[in-house]
Amino acid sequence: MMLKQRAIAEEMMDAPDLAPDTYTTVLHDLAAVNTLTMARRPTLEFLGRALKSRTSFRLLDVGFGEGDMLRTISKWASAKGIAADLVGIDLNPNSVAAGRAATPPGLSIDYRAGDYAGLAGEKFDFIVSSLVAHHMSHDQLINFLRFMDRESRIGWFINDLHRHGFAWMGFPVLATLMRWHPIVRHDGQLSIARSYRPDEWPAIFREANVANARVRCVFPFRLCVEAIR
Repeated sequence: MMLKQRAIAEEMMDAPDLAPDTYTTVLHDLAAVNTLTMARRPTLEFLGRALKSRTSFRLLDVGFGEGDMLRTISKWASAKGIAADLVGIDLNPNSVAAGRAATPPGLSIDYRAGDYAGLAGEKFDFIVSSLVAHHMSHDQLINFLRFMDRESRIGWFINDLHRHGFAWMGFPVLATLMRWHPIVRHDGQLSIARSYRPDEWPAIFREANVANARVRCVFPFRLCVEAIR
């Protein structure tokens, strides 16, 4: 059956020799995908529930890309009068330049390049990621879950894709209509094939020894995983 097994082929945007200007264009188009598909909404909803009456928080976004999620969180928190200390970490150093270039003056976001594991002990209230989990190998995902569960003081949130046939068939059509970069068209469909289904997560939680996590489907074709203390 199509998509019965999760794909493991590498995505083109993860190639180490991808030209920086091409990478930046891909990130810009992916941010447009996130806007069109209302992809940032679940993360904001999670933060709203988890914060309760708190008036400040420190957050780490792992694999921030162009930084569109962090900018959205910054504006959301400011509108609510909440002080947000925002840090982004990405393995690709080109993301730092792309994030800074796309961030208007007045938004204080700390963009960093490197491995998230090096930030252990920095006392984050929240650790979030968007469209990152499906890029990881199985072992990398297990380690990531353990890190988030250990290092987040209030909670963590994974905002990712749902491996669904309709989304897999429809994304190339959408990408063509929107004239997004060919890598976005290719990787977008592959990302859906590399992502998970709801019934695959409980076994992952058990292996990572993560308790009190839950999975929920969010329209359109998002699969979100969260834990709140």
